[in-house]
Amino acid sequence: MEPGAGDGAPHYNENNAHRQPGEMSPAHAKDAEREAERIRPVLERLWEQRKWDPATVRAALLRLGYEEERVSADGRRLGGSLTVREMESRYRDGGYVTPEGARVGLRVHADACVVAFVQKSNFDVRANGPYMETGCFAPPFAH
Repeated sequence: MEPGAGDGAPHYNENNAHRQPGEMSPAHAKDAEREAERIRPVLERLWEQRKWDPATVRAALLRLGYEEERVSADGRRLGGSLTVREMESRYRDGGYVTPEGARVGLRVHADACVVAFVQKSNFDVRANGPYMETGCFAPPFAH
């Protein structure tokens, strides 16, 4: 069995490498933590006000001076660093549902992100490295 191999399946770590965030340099990790500390009180205030729709979250974070990330049709980054999306859809009761709330990705450096969410039950803000294929957002689970 591989060390840290989830359910113990052979090649678990290899097969799930795309789901592991990249390493951050110590200096960039410190920068990402500093940005997380700027974002946390904004999301906490929105959560307390029960305002977690993506448009409201985006507007509040843009007021901190971030610029919305722009990406070309072929996936090249064109500038900006902030992305706010709806929550990931989930399979429930025979169909997919998208819970209320917003996910946040802030690219602080090429190797450092702030990821966050705010929803009815809770909110969270943390710094981590980007994912191999999906940038600051964790890739969806596959079957």
